[in-house]
Amino acid sequence: MARAITGTWNNAGVRGTMSMVDLKIRPAWPGMEGWMEILFLGVGEACDPAYLNTSLLVRPEGAKACTAMLDCGFTVPHRYFLGCGDAEQLEALWISHFHGDHFFGVPLLLLRFWEMGRRQPLRVLGPAGVADRVTAAMNLAYPGLLERLTFPLEFSVVADNEGVEAAGMRWRGAPCEHAQEARAVRLDDGGVSLFYSGDGRPTPASAALARGCACVVHEAFNFAGETVGHGSVSGGIDFARQAGAGLLALVHVQREERQRHAGEMQALLGSLKPLRIVLPGVGDWLRF
Repeated sequence: MARAITGTWNNAGVRGTMSMVDLKIRPAWPGMEGWMEILFLGVGEACDPAYLNTSLLVRPEGAKACTAMLDCGFTVPHRYFLGCGDAEQLEALWISHFHGDHFFGVPLLLLRFWEMGRRQPLRVLGPAGVADRVTAAMNLAYPGLLERLTFPLEFSVVADNEGVEAAGMRWRGAPCEHAQEARAVRLDDGGVSLFYSGDGRPTPASAALARGCACVVHEAFNFAGETVGHGSVSGGIDFARQAGAGLLALVHVQREERQRHAGEMQALLGSLKPLRIVLPGVGDWLRF
């Protein structure tokens, strides 16, 4: 069963919160052998003005800071740089698919890194075509900037059943059911594993990929029922149980569903032990 501690960070250092600078020097949880940490830059769907686009930062054990970002939509770069002033800190970027709320923040992220004088390579991982899509987006948003970047972009396609090493972790992918090709990803760091669905309903391949992960982060567009190309709260719970996960974070909830079923979703928290369910907000973090 996953052991987890939670909290919130922001750049203000308010009592009861934690900034990314604080995070760099925070020791491991006493007695915790093997851990990973995720910070939520956003947890919302494309049109949600309150919860920002779903995006995660990942800190593997032994790292001094968060070294990987999972998805980078419209709202993500400003939130990221609100808490991080180090141009070299991010080592890897995962793009689950090429819808705007998961991908259209990439040009701004790269522009800001260039402006800050970044030198270290940035690994960009994702589905087939990731290099072409990033190139096209950059040429549309900031023509000529790619040629002037002060750091190289290193692209990797994460195919089925193939592992890629990046940012101190092993990355594996599997398809989800979505309106366009979309991929879930599993990150392994020693004995600790994280599954992130991106967008899409579960598939047999994504279920197999998640098996044995300590933490599942799954999109839950609806509270219950079926939506083409998207998951649900009830489906995410079933998925996490089948995977044997101890911790489930539900994200990407449709904004009206979030309001309509707020009480029911809160009632789920702590009610389905041994599975622990969390509904993270912007700036929340989990260590497991």
